Amino acid sequence: MIETQATVTALEGDYALVEASQGGCGRCHEPGGCGGNNASQLFCHGPRHFRVLNPLGVKVGEKVVVGVPDGAVSHSVLVLYLLPLALLVLGAVAGAALMPGARDAAAAAGALFGGLLAWFLARRLQARDVQSPRFQPVIRQRL
Repeated sequence: MIETQATVTALEGDYALVEASQGGCGRCHEPGGCGGNNASQLFCHGPRHFRVLNPLGVKVGEKVVVGVPDGAVSHSVLVLYLLPLALLVLGAVAGAALMPGARDAAAAAGALFGGLLAWFLARRLQARDVQSPRFQPVIRQRL
């Protein structure tokens, strides 16, 4: 489980809105850390806000540890990056193979079709995954 510290800023039923001052697991500068927070600083500055399950019933202002289940991040990477890339390339190859006379145009059309198919599939898979407890971030403990 990937964990990070956060502060509860608001409550919404069974969920809490939390503000994480750091991204990732906090091991960016340690040996074996992936450095993901360093890369995220290029695109997103300041605190990050998340909606997480609140099984402990924490209150606004409390410091907590938020955990993301194992496999949730890698699953999202597969769905949002690798699936579109694979379908884009497969679409281009299939288009070029089906119409050898107009290879470039067919490859572009096939790539476009593969990209659109990937977009629809990724939206559908992510919408399903949002509802799954396997992928929900959750408050693990109070600090």
